[in-house]
Amino acid sequence: MTAAVANPAPTTRPLPVAAVGLRDRHGRGKRKLRISLTDRCNFRCTYCMPEHPQWLPRSSLMTRDEVLRLARIAVLHGITHIRLTGGEPLLRPDLLDCVHDLQTLRPLGLQRLSMTTNAALLAPAAKALAEAGLDDLNISLDAVDPDAFRALTRREVAPVLAGINAAIDAGLPVKLNAVVLRGRNDEQILPLTAWALARGLPLRFIEYMPLDQPGRWQADDVVSEAEILARLRSVYRVEALPRGSDPATRYQLAGEATGVGIIATVSNPFCASCDRIRLTATGELFTCLFAASGTPLGARMRAGDDDATLSSLLRNAVWHKQAGYAAAPGPVERPILMHGIGG
Repeated sequence: MTAAVANPAPTTRPLPVAAVGLRDRHGRGKRKLRISLTDRCNFRCTYCMPEHPQWLPRSSLMTRDEVLRLARIAVLHGITHIRLTGGEPLLRPDLLDCVHDLQTLRPLGLQRLSMTTNAALLAPAAKALAEAGLDDLNISLDAVDPDAFRALTRREVAPVLAGINAAIDAGLPVKLNAVVLRGRNDEQILPLTAWALARGLPLRFIEYMPLDQPGRWQADDVVSEAEILARLRSVYRVEALPRGSDPATRYQLAGEATGVGIIATVSNPFCASCDRIRLTATGELFTCLFAASGTPLGARMRAGDDDATLSSLLRNAVWHKQAGYAAAPGPVERPILMHGIGG
């Protein structure tokens, strides 16, 4: 790992904004950037990380200034939505400061600042995050039954539910995400749906993706979009809504104000409409969640590259983005696991 050195002053001259923003060779424009603030997590979800993960040295993680610098370059190249992820971003001691910093990018084109969290530490922080300018939250909730939740995450569900309530009280829009694994929490599809509908919260089911420890993912563990829909249709009248660039196919449940979405990466990949890129907590750029390797923007920044050079690296990496999981399905072999690349 490259040792941290004093950063050069960022380039002061304005960088030219690309006329069509960031676009890859497959014609897909990029509007969304996910920034991992830490690889650390207080949960041990079985589909995400090993039971005894090896954390990165804290000195290798991007500082606030480094996060802002790379985010600024991305916004100047057409990124309009930034989502803070982890690991668990609430473990980052300067999270509120990072949110405040990123607000300065709104005049440059940033339209939305979001965060993905497991919500276990959210209750005492929700009001401050809303006041700092955070626009919305994605919250992982893989089960509402305490035993099923504990078996999947190795943690308790009560603090997560308290965090969800605190976010709602603070006025933060909340969307729920649930990864579904056969024999682990697929019986929670209907209870989760009823729980979310009762509170008017959008819910997205996510097919189990081959992104955890090599050799552990099995296709038989995937509960497909068709199977999820069959469960829902046993109780609700379900109608598909038109697709956009969002990874989820949205479904309206008759008579309900909110519906559900399904992210079917395995059975029905959304690669053709993918509009996102991601930075790891060390500043490595991954243009695809399934990419075998990334571009070390963070290391190059610490080595002294100016903003113009970092911009060129960004554009080049995005241009050469692969077609995605749809073109090469199956597990990806690489040293970094899901909790390290950012959810």
